[in-house]
This record gives sequence, C-alpha cells and structure tokens, in this order.
Amino acid sequence: MSEDVVKDVVSGVFVIDKPVGLTSHDVVQIVRRGTGIRRAGHTGTLDPRASGVLVVLLGPAVRLSEFISASDKRYQATIRLGSRTETYDAESEPSEEMPVDIDEDDFMELIKGFEGESEQVPPPYSAVKVKGEKAYNLARKGEEVDLEPRMINVYALDLLEWAPPEVVVDVYCSSGTYVRSLANDIGERLGIGAHLVGLRRTRSGQFTLRDSVSLRRLKEAFETGSWAQYLIPASEALSDWHTIVLDGDLMEQVRHGHRFEAEEGSKGWARAISEQGDLVALLEFVEESQEWQPRKVFFTS
Repeated sequence: MSEDVVKDVVSGVFVIDKPVGLTSHDVVQIVRRGTGIRRAGHTGTLDPRASGVLVVLLGPAVRLSEFISASDKRYQATIRLGSRTETYDAESEPSEEMPVDIDEDDFMELIKGFEGESEQVPPPYSAVKVKGEKAYNLARKGEEVDLEPRMINVYALDLLEWAPPEVVVDVYCSSGTYVRSLANDIGERLGIGAHLVGLRRTRSGQFTLRDSVSLRRLKEAFETGSWAQYLIPASEALSDWHTIVLDGDLMEQVRHGHRFEAEEGSKGWARAISEQGDLVALLEFVEESQEWQPRKVFFTS
C-alpha cells in the first residue's frame, strides 16, 4: 500500500495541550505539516492567550467535528477584579483600579448566581459575525458592535483561589460560553468591573488534560515518525454516547444507510461500532418508526 493511500485511511483524534501564544489554527497547521495529512481541524477555538485541551481531528474523523464541538467544556479562569477592559481580557488596557470591597464568602455566593441557564452577550471583540463581518474587525474600526445574546448553561462555578484583586474559578459550562463575558458580567454584578487575565481549558467533552499530549512532545514525535502513538481512535471520540455493536447483517444495512429496529427506551443519538471496535456510523433515533437511522457512515468497504 502506498504512503498516500495509508494517509487517506488514517483517522483519529489528537488531544493537545495547547500552549499560550499560538492560535488554534496554528496548532492545526503544525499537525498537518507533521503528519503530512491535509484533512485536519480543531473542535473549539482557544484564544492565543489561553492554554489547555484542544481536540484536533485527523482524516475522516473530521466529520465528527460538529458533534465534538458542541460538547461541554471546563476551564480554570483567572479573573482580575476591580477594573474593566474593552476586550474583557488583558488584551487591552484596564480602566482605573477600584477597591475590591467584598469578602470571600460573599463572592462565592455571588458567582453561584451565574449557575444555570441564562442569556449571554458575546464580547464585542469576538469572531461572532455581524452582517457578514467578524465583530472584532468592526470593534477595531471603532464601530459600535451590537451582538445578540445567546443561551448558555453554566453547570458549576466554583472558587479555587481567593487572592484579590485576582481570583481563580473553575467554570463547567456548555459549548459557546464566553468565559471573558462571564468575567465581565461578574465585575458588573460587583459594580467594580473585572476582566479575564488567564484561561486554561481543562476539559473538552470527554477529553481532559490527562488525555492530552504537550505540543512540544507531539512535534518531537513528528520528527521521529512516532506520532501515531498519540492518535486516539475515532471510535473513542464519542465513547460517552450510547453504543451499538453491529454484527455482519446489521453492518451491511448500515453501510447502505438503511434503518434498523431500535431497542426499547432508545432516544437521541448513538454510535455504531464494528465487533472489532471500529467506528462505523453515527445513528439518530427516529421516534415515529422506533428505528435507528444512519446519519454519518464511516465504514464503506
């Protein structure tokens, strides 16, 4: 089998501990150059100033992107109380410092008020598009940016370290939550302002820092050709989903996109894997017919 053919069938997930200073796109480019595989993409942007878990899909596994991108996230955020910035983080100059006249217990009680579902307005300096243009481009031109609020869910918000004016909080939230906006909103609730000065993603979906490899170590593996040891099989990317193991007959049905009868109590989505553990398809439950419908098929031979 030729090297190009081998590259065409390589499929999997890199869980990378992104360092501060690189964009998420920079990391994807490093992966493309290191593997020689052009088909690669990340599943949730981390700003250059942020570090931590960045999930990069390789080969056919990129078709899982929309599902992994929508997964919950967890962050360790360092927030500076007592000053605001236009960007909601340390990218721009802070306003005049104000005294932090709240004690630790009151602060803990205050941040608990941000747990649950709520509407959040994205930062004006964000990649959200306004009339076809990214908001941060408009903001840099001095134009007023009016962004629509979006529904988010903060499952848990806990204080890790109290050292005012800086505090460290653990944020467990839904995809699409802007921690910068959360920091700014906390400051507004306090009446003294606040902005984000440090951010580390500790979890993306089922993947945590424990699953990650440092970018330095991965680049060394690219140089020695041993990078496959860090590639997680595509079948494990959604292993927290309901799983259906296909025998030979069902495999043939799913290959051709045909529905099959669902077990009692089925709902939502499931992953279908072969008896060898390979990812075959993503299935959606059709309530009307009580059947599983293949939506994305990965095994065609």
